[in-house]
Amino acid sequence: MDGKLILGVIYGGRSGEHDVSLMSARSVLSVIDRNKYDVIEIGITRQGQWCIGEDLISKLENENCQGLTPAFFLPVPQFPGVYTKNHGQMTLHSPLDVIFPVLHGTYSEDGTLQGLFELADVAYVGAGVLGSAVCMDKGLFKDVMLANNIPTLPHVVFTRNQLESDMESCLKFAESIASYPLFTKPANLGSSVGISKCTNRSDLMEGLMYAALYDRRIVVEEGVQNAREIEVSVLGNEDPTASLPGEIVPKDIFYTYAEKYINDTADLLVPADLSEEVVSQVQSLAIKAYKATDCAGMGRVDFLVDRYSGALYLNEINTIPGFTKISMYPKLWEATGLPYANLIEKLIDLALDRKAQRDKTEREFRGRDA
Repeated sequence: MDGKLILGVIYGGRSGEHDVSLMSARSVLSVIDRNKYDVIEIGITRQGQWCIGEDLISKLENENCQGLTPAFFLPVPQFPGVYTKNHGQMTLHSPLDVIFPVLHGTYSEDGTLQGLFELADVAYVGAGVLGSAVCMDKGLFKDVMLANNIPTLPHVVFTRNQLESDMESCLKFAESIASYPLFTKPANLGSSVGISKCTNRSDLMEGLMYAALYDRRIVVEEGVQNAREIEVSVLGNEDPTASLPGEIVPKDIFYTYAEKYINDTADLLVPADLSEEVVSQVQSLAIKAYKATDCAGMGRVDFLVDRYSGALYLNEINTIPGFTKISMYPKLWEATGLPYANLIEKLIDLALDRKAQRDKTEREFRGRDA
């Protein structure tokens, strides 16, 4: 009743990127304006249990959830919010006006969680079901890019079942799309989890089996020799804008999970040393891809640029990118003139605007007037 919006911040999750989510959540929570928002923290354990309580992030980090209260989010449009169970009955613990999902990977940014929010008819930060699902699946995403004449690398998608039933045929087909090196990836994961660079058939077989641990769909794509990794942050709903591009210079064989979140050895060049022409090109392609996949709120668009030929390939869009204060998405907006705290505020406003657009849609059909 104090006039503040009730903001739910959800983090953790049943995903290989659980730990990354907790890092991002700490940063987001540290800058939210508590004079404007009443914040409800909701944690999701590695096993998928939703919970609330004191010192929530630390308990999830330590995988010791003693003292936390199991929580539930029900698809009840009239009363969206966090529920708890008391004496066997579900009770509304706190309503929610808007949700900031600071989650990565499966069951988080692949459309599943967004579908739950849609059923509950609550505002939430980021892309909807369609944009989340398309951008999460690297194979499907590349097909959409090709359909929109956006340059992307040659690729092929296998299922886990195909690998298990006829690995030899899969190896031969993968080798037919391009020469080595090839990259193997889980189709629906991020943060470089499950990715391998393969320089021969033995590597390829190992990389396919490794990626198959994390998803039933596996992508094999051509590797770019001497690639520059360029990233652009996009912000907005139907009229998005793109940040200055940045460049990642990994010290490992590629930008691995360890380099991103453990060793912190990669150089992040913000802004990237690119000509005005290339800057304009990557910004234009980033916005085109963002619109083509019906993204909303935010997206980090990743490119690969051949260092010698200058050939440019759009690699993927991350609909909920890493959100620590040193993550590339907020760093690029900082360099473009939008500070971290203001970026959080803008994303919440975009979520409310997107909800207002959804509210204009009729949910019943009574026939047209004669």
